[in-house]
Amino acid sequence: MRIDFPIPFTKMSGAGNDFILIDHRSLFMTEAEQPEFVRQVCRRSFSVGSDGLIFIENSDDGQTDFRWRFYNADGSVAEMCGNGARCAARFAYNKGIAGVRMSFVTLAGIIEADIVEEGIVSLKMTPPTDFRTGLQVTLDDQERSIYFVNTGVPHAVIFMEENENERLPVREWGKAVRFHPLFQPAGANVNFVEGLADNTLRVRTYERGVEDETMACGTGAVASAIFGVMGGLAVSPVRVLTSGGEQLTVVFDLTFGPEVHNVRLQGPARIIYEGQLTAEALE
Repeated sequence: MRIDFPIPFTKMSGAGNDFILIDHRSLFMTEAEQPEFVRQVCRRSFSVGSDGLIFIENSDDGQTDFRWRFYNADGSVAEMCGNGARCAARFAYNKGIAGVRMSFVTLAGIIEADIVEEGIVSLKMTPPTDFRTGLQVTLDDQERSIYFVNTGVPHAVIFMEENENERLPVREWGKAVRFHPLFQPAGANVNFVEGLADNTLRVRTYERGVEDETMACGTGAVASAIFGVMGGLAVSPVRVLTSGGEQLTVVFDLTFGPEVHNVRLQGPARIIYEGQLTAEALE
């Protein structure tokens, strides 16, 4: 890999989902080089470490402010990431790439974002698609009902009994559902959801590409909120409590078909630190 070092980067956190962001408007790395680069620098303990990496690039459509290339920690490409998108929006605003209101291109479509206040970003998401209900999966010899929707990336949603989420084997169950034949070939992120008081859902998510539980998942929060409202556990706007203890807010219009429109996801996007990657980050 022939890349000129050092490479400036910003480490950010979106409700506990952490990301490396790189300004790649002046291209210095080919698309073919990017997956291996991502795998190396996303390693925890040996490099920067993160759930994913985002390249911010110029948009060529003349209408949007920029485009991104989003990679999971394993170097796989993801169409969308709600927490990552909020971080990308704040990064672009801070770097003078975009204003307070912006739009950018993802593989899931064009995302609109607003800087609400310092550290808080609101996204207008693409409309959810591919609703599926009535699915069943056996987990530890027990049949579980599963709901499915694509909120930019595919998500399976499983509702848990009160306090069941506390002792849940998220990694084991999440892996079993993520690779289940029902969701192949793309697989699915998996959300375990518990209804709380005060219009709040507690959500724990197993993410593709990370292949483990993450501290938060924005598109998973949206999927969970939609089915929570459909099941009578909440009404929009829905508060979603993440594994990391952060709160996300999901707002949308629902008509039974189902059809969901005007989805907005609001939550924190924090700058942790800025630095420079050396060649040793890839060793």
